[in-house]
Amino acid sequence: MAVDPRQVLAGVLTMTMFVMLGNMIKRDHFDSAHPAVHNTNKASDHGLASVTKGADGPWKEDGLSLKQCWQKPILEEAIDSQGYVTFSLTNGPEYHVSQISDAVVVARYLRATLVIPEIRGSEPGDKRNFQDVYDVEKFIASLDGVVKVVKSKPKISAKNLAVVKIPNRVTEEHIAENIETVFRTKGNIRLVTYFPSVNMKKNKERTKTDSTACLAMFGTLEPQAEVREVVDSMIDRLRTVSKKSNGQFVAVDLRVDILEKKSCLKISGSGSKSCFSPQEVAIFLKKIGFGKDTTVYVTQTKWHSSLDALKDFFPRTYTKEFLMPMEKKDKFLDSESSEFQKVIDYYICSESDVFVPAISGLFYANVAGRRIASGQTQILVPANIPTSSAASEEFLSHYVSKKNHFAYSCFC
Repeated sequence: MAVDPRQVLAGVLTMTMFVMLGNMIKRDHFDSAHPAVHNTNKASDHGLASVTKGADGPWKEDGLSLKQCWQKPILEEAIDSQGYVTFSLTNGPEYHVSQISDAVVVARYLRATLVIPEIRGSEPGDKRNFQDVYDVEKFIASLDGVVKVVKSKPKISAKNLAVVKIPNRVTEEHIAENIETVFRTKGNIRLVTYFPSVNMKKNKERTKTDSTACLAMFGTLEPQAEVREVVDSMIDRLRTVSKKSNGQFVAVDLRVDILEKKSCLKISGSGSKSCFSPQEVAIFLKKIGFGKDTTVYVTQTKWHSSLDALKDFFPRTYTKEFLMPMEKKDKFLDSESSEFQKVIDYYICSESDVFVPAISGLFYANVAGRRIASGQTQILVPANIPTSSAASEEFLSHYVSKKNHFAYSCFC
């Protein structure tokens, strides 16, 4: 009996979402053990800009400007498309970045035409067009000469389409062994990316697909004009209320619904944690030198009573609900706008002066990558500090201090 690929896809997507949520807060995105705490104000010795500690907190000077160390992987000669690669974006921008990267790598290897993806929300039937959230013209232009891209989904019969699961950061070897034959047989494939790990550490050695992955991950996705306008207006307002800290602010990824999950409440055998509560974040920021006048942005969409513990330490603590222009709230803050909310958080956290990931996971990893690419490397990972104070550089993300993020394969 023939099986409808749409039914297969629906089942695969449902299972994949559960796996992603479990992986989202895996410990491997925070260091396996907290760094030693030293009462010192020395500058970081990892080739980064120094940390300046003033009355308003240990604000870091501009990071070193990194240069792109890859070339756009233009195809040597025009080759007729051999079929189509389709896929969906799911679970928010931190996943979109990886899903785009994998799809571009696969399509280029197969010399296939990439179809602009739709965006699927967490609820059944919750779908958006790519251009509702992202700049579609920028996306297509960035891939010109790399892969052929079409906006409209072609009519493909079920017998000529195969649903293929691929691991995040797919390799050429995996494509050759597990995908190419299926593609040549069916003529078209629909990709579903799964995440065996949400780790974004760079490979020990460069691979043939690095330049394609670098382009796809750091050079294709930008928010569409209205979303960009909302992000810019919120950042402007944060800087306006941050006059006592020279317009600088801290962005904290702290979402109550994630903190309440069982996987977030677990503590490893070594005593390390993957999530930190508002009160723990407040104590951490205070102990590393941030003063009460520090402006703090949290990714929680609307105010929750648990955030009072953070606001008690830092009265200038804000959510999207306070910062968003009134005329934009109906569109971007209602219950059906979760994709917009996630994208707004992603770009504000990528562009803040300091980023604090209170939750381990892919959001932390891919925000870190974007910040490294732009030279904004003050990413401070929370910890329970046993002493009364500590130097902020002791808690610099391992992605930066060890330069082990995949972004360092793309920018040097």
